[in-house]
Amino acid sequence: MHGSALEDGQHSTPETPRPQMGWRFFASLALFGLLLGMMLGRLTDDGTARLERVEAVEDGLVLWLDREAPLRGERIAGALVLHLEASGEPARGQLRLAGKAVSWRTLPEGKDRLRLELVAARPLHGEWRGAAADGRWRLRISLRSE
Repeated sequence: MHGSALEDGQHSTPETPRPQMGWRFFASLALFGLLLGMMLGRLTDDGTARLERVEAVEDGLVLWLDREAPLRGERIAGALVLHLEASGEPARGQLRLAGKAVSWRTLPEGKDRLRLELVAARPLHGEWRGAAADGRWRLRISLRSE
């Protein structure tokens, strides 16, 4: 049976102290917490709004989105261009405004951005309003020509 007595000057513990592992342990805990938080954030993230459909109406368009999306509009050489922070498929169509044709199309503009272009023979002006309807977001674009 072994006792606690020294045998030949050898101890069960080394003479030099072991390096402290405390800072490594806390750093690894912090890294693990950061990664876990990022994964949970991705799982609970709603993402961006999604364009579900576009309807042509009498004097403009109605865009149906699954939730409100920030947008900005501009006029480029007589065309009306809306930039939506939403995702969606490319689409195109035509509508009638005072008996004249107006062409529209949606194009992806990078990740989670969509561009709606409205072009006619005459310069276009437009106003848009969004409102919640049926659990979705309805964006109504009213057009007029010069």
